[in-house]
Amino acid sequence: MKPTIYDVAEKAGVSIATVSKVVNNSGRISEKTRKKVTEIMRELDYQPSSVAAALTGKQTYTIGVLVPDISNAFFAEVGRALENNAREMGYAIMMCSTDYQIEREKEYLDLLLKKQVDGIIIATEQEDWKVYKNLQRKNIPHLMFSIDNLRFSSHIVTTDDVRGGYMAGRYLLDKGHTDIAIIAELNRASGRMRLEGFKQSLAGEGISLKEEWTVNAMSTIDEAKIAARKIFSLKDRPTAVFASTDLIAAILINESRKVNIRIPQDLSIVGFDNTIYAELADPGLTTIAQPKEELAHYAIDQLLKLMKDPMMPQQRIMLSPMLVERNSVRSLKNK
Repeated sequence: MKPTIYDVAEKAGVSIATVSKVVNNSGRISEKTRKKVTEIMRELDYQPSSVAAALTGKQTYTIGVLVPDISNAFFAEVGRALENNAREMGYAIMMCSTDYQIEREKEYLDLLLKKQVDGIIIATEQEDWKVYKNLQRKNIPHLMFSIDNLRFSSHIVTTDDVRGGYMAGRYLLDKGHTDIAIIAELNRASGRMRLEGFKQSLAGEGISLKEEWTVNAMSTIDEAKIAARKIFSLKDRPTAVFASTDLIAAILINESRKVNIRIPQDLSIVGFDNTIYAELADPGLTTIAQPKEELAHYAIDQLLKLMKDPMMPQQRIMLSPMLVERNSVRSLKNK
């Protein structure tokens, strides 16, 4: 008969949770205890199984995370921050990237439920709300991350996207720009809210956003390239562009070189997220920073509280973004 986690814990004289932390290489355990448990596992030829742990009805010390695209630097950096915060608390992360595909999203959610993860963090933009209402019926601890949608009743940890969009527009206005376009992910609530904040900043100066200066694009390389070409082909080209993600902004900078448009001399650009793209861009990208470390900390902390008390009142944690100024915007004042 194969040894179980209970056999290892009993022989090592430790709790099941301690064995789980050793297996997942997580949590704060003394080196002496870790070494002892490892030796017992080797002695018993114990092969860890998350499925077996799940079938016991006990905690699996795993947290599922659904993201739309792990190749997007924002979600990659957030994923790392979530993993670091979860690890400190003795949990492992099971990351699932849906690639914006609804069917894949359903499949991954089913997988996480079969694995009996202790909780789920959802960073994808839902279209089939029935799938997520199933989480509520089954009392699965979960929260929405970087998404603020009133259609779904849930705990939420997010950034104030409306405020961020307003800050981007206000910054460009203060630099003397009035002809400003926007490239936004209008298929995501965050993109629509950033657009709303941006429009509010213009309205404060009596400026209406031209319809042709609002370009819809997902935060992918291909769509960002198409959006860039739309901006460049405008008869009356704007002097500045607010890109609702750093990826879109970085692609816009790269594409501008191909058509001899200088940044920021000919076109100023502001991004959103403050990811590695902003630092690597040439020139450095001025952007609206999301507090990624704080978002991850609050998400893990909130989810763990929810695991302990599934009936706790729903909370909506919204953090403020901040402007990070680099070299992608030219001032038109005193021109």
